[in-house]
Order: sequence, then C-alpha cells, then structure tokens
Amino acid sequence: MTTTWTGRTAADIAAAVREKRVTPREVAAQYLARIQELDGRIGAFRTVRAQAALAEAGELAARTDLDRLPLAGVPVAVKDNLPVRGEATRNGSAASSTAPAAEDHVTVARLRAAGAVVVGLTNVPELCVFGTTDGVHGTARNPWDLSRTAGGSSGGSAAAVAAGMVPIALGNDGMGSLRIPAANCGLIGLKPGLGRVPAGIGNGDWFSMAENGPLTTTVEDARLMLAVLAGGDVAAGEATRPAPEPALRIAASTRSPLPGVTISRPYAQAVREAARLLAGAGQTVRRTDPPYPLSLGPAVLARWTAGTAQDAEGLDPQLLTRRTRRHAAAGRLAARTPLMRTDHRARLRQRLTPFFERYDVLLTPALARRGPAAAPWHERGWLPNLLVNTRYSPLTPPWNLTGWPALALPFGTLPGGAPCSVQLVALPGGEERLLEVAGLLETLRPWTRTAPVG
Repeated sequence: MTTTWTGRTAADIAAAVREKRVTPREVAAQYLARIQELDGRIGAFRTVRAQAALAEAGELAARTDLDRLPLAGVPVAVKDNLPVRGEATRNGSAASSTAPAAEDHVTVARLRAAGAVVVGLTNVPELCVFGTTDGVHGTARNPWDLSRTAGGSSGGSAAAVAAGMVPIALGNDGMGSLRIPAANCGLIGLKPGLGRVPAGIGNGDWFSMAENGPLTTTVEDARLMLAVLAGGDVAAGEATRPAPEPALRIAASTRSPLPGVTISRPYAQAVREAARLLAGAGQTVRRTDPPYPLSLGPAVLARWTAGTAQDAEGLDPQLLTRRTRRHAAAGRLAARTPLMRTDHRARLRQRLTPFFERYDVLLTPALARRGPAAAPWHERGWLPNLLVNTRYSPLTPPWNLTGWPALALPFGTLPGGAPCSVQLVALPGGEERLLEVAGLLETLRPWTRTAPVG
C-alpha cells in the first residue's frame, strides 16, 4: 500500500526522507500529481518544474549528508519575484524578461542547501504591488472559497500551501504580502524583522519595507523554515526552540491604524476570543490600542508607490497594466515630496517603542474583512484597486514601515466556513516570541491545515 505524503507537514516529510522511509522523488511525484489535479481551478502556479523537480529530487537522494538535512526532500514553491536558477522571473508582468535566471536568490539557495525541492514558481500581481493576485499569468484563488482572491502579493504561494500542493512556500512581504494571503488562506505567514532574512527583492526592497519569509500550515514548520532562511545552523529534525518565556504581556487591539477604515465583526471577535484564551492560559492580556500617528497612511502610501516606480524603471510602460502605470506615476510624484525626505521609520519607531516596552506582543486582526472577489482587478483602474486594498488590509503596513516582525495565523472562521486570522507583532528580534504565542494558540484552538478541495 502506497503511503500518501501530500497533506503532511514539512517536518514529517523531512524526517521520513532522512530515515529512508520514502525517497525525495516519490514525495515530489505525489505533490506534482496533486498540482496537476488541482491547479487548473486554483491558479497558484505560474510555472511548474515537473521534470526538473523530479531530476533534482533524484539527485538529492544521492547526497551523502541526506540524514542531516532539515528540509530533506520537502517540496517548496517559490514566489515569482525571486530568481530560481534556470527559470525566468516574471514578477507577474508581460514587461519582465523571459531570460532564465543564472543563479538562485540567496533564500532559494538556502532552501535547496537544506534539502528542499523547488517544484514551481507561483503567481503574483504585477510587480507584486497589490493585495489580489491576478494578471497576465493567471488568477490565484483562495482554496477555501474559489470565488475569492487568495490575496497578494504572495497569493500563489499561499494558495499552493492551503490546497496541499506543497507543504511550505517562500514569499515576501512589503505591505502585508505574506500576512494578507496567509490570513485569507488559513496559514501562518511570518514577516521577519528587518535584516533577519536576506531581502534583495526588486529594486531596493521598497525602501527596506520588504522581507522574505515562510508560508506554512504549522508553527513547527514556520520555525524550521525561518531558521533555514535566516542561515542558522539548523539541526536535522528540529529548529532551535528556546525555553518558554514566563507569562507575556499582551496588548489586544481591534483599532484600525487608518482613520475611517473599520474592522468587521468576525475579525474583531477573533481578537477578543484569542485574547480570552491567552488570558486563560496564564498570559497577561489587556485591551489597549497602539498610538498610531495620523501621518502613518501618507508615509506608507508614499513608499509603496515610490517603490513601485523604482521597480518599473526600465520596463516598457506599454506592457504594464493600467493600475501599475498609475501606481508608478504616483510614486514618481511622491518621490519629489517631503514625504520621502522624512525619516518616517525612525519617527514611527520612536512613537511606538514605549508602547512595546509595556507589552511584549501586540494582538490585532490580520485583516479588516474577508478578501475581495477573485476578479480581473488588473483590468480595473488604479483608484478601485487602491480603495479595495486599503479597505480590507489596513493592519499589516505599519510593521513594514517599522521593520518589526509580524505574523498572521488562523484563528476561527468567517461566515461560510473560510478561515479567519489574527496578527501578532513584536519588537526587533521577537520572531521566536511571536512563534511561541502562535504555538500556544495553535494548541488552544487548532485549525484545519488543508482546504477541502479535490
């Protein structure tokens, strides 16, 4: 009887490969078959590396250090704005180069060195600008509700993990691009703090707001993948887990950082229920709001648009979609304003640091409301895209501007049964603290790891 490996965690698969209970090629073949079965409806992948992945899995089995690889034989998907050797990096655009990359991005190289097998590159919105993943290379749908977007910009990566087409995926986050699709698709999406994982995303990392990070279905896999991406010496079978901290001081807030943007009832209720469970487990929880400044929205918008303007340099504007052209044009204007000459990162950190000195972790909704329809948003104007993004995801961008770690995790359900989600935030170096709280919530309120598709 053939053992089924799809739906297993990365930690489980790697342990089985190291113990020779299954070969990397057998694992890769099962996941490639699931991709072939499901992705026509979901649209997670821009390209699938079927033959290359099987060949690389076969080569992996011959490695003399297989028993020491923390991700031995684990299939992984890579967001299509990071170079993968031998594949074009299309970045969701018809204007991008079709030439294959000569080298892997450093994060991809670290995953491969740890034993992971890259099975494909995942869909993104053009230049990874927006919180819906649709464009000339396809539309990524939420596996829990195919009428809804998977989110963006790491939407294809999130959809692939949520549908069980890969156990883990690599994405990045400049305004919430890991946490938004993680929240939509019922996953853990961790944006590391500035410098924890090498960035090198686009032309300047959106003024150092963008970070590479993991999308997973369990805290154990998130901890393991973060350790690999950060370049740590990861022992096979387990990423280093620190001793549990004493009771943490947790601030629970349902306030939107942007005036006029409201939080819908399911997301506010998820925070209240998570706070109740954490308090019951011995944590010190208080309902209180961070002192978000009124300047936050304009400061983030300026860097979001100006970063896109940088990424669009050298591309044929006639091949860019209308919303991208307008976004880049707004960024060129923003670059000439005082908004881009002011150190808003330093100012925001200065304003928020005293709050985080009183509280170890901030708990908020991950989104303000469920993701919008899986529609051709790339064919619509800039203003409708700006409004829909702002309306459903106002809670993620502040932590890109500060450069502090933030994590989205599943908690509860929305009307209709799709996952709801909360966000955790900490000061620099607090990734493990976030994973510890996420692990406690995972124990207190386990979630369904894979969407019921198929």
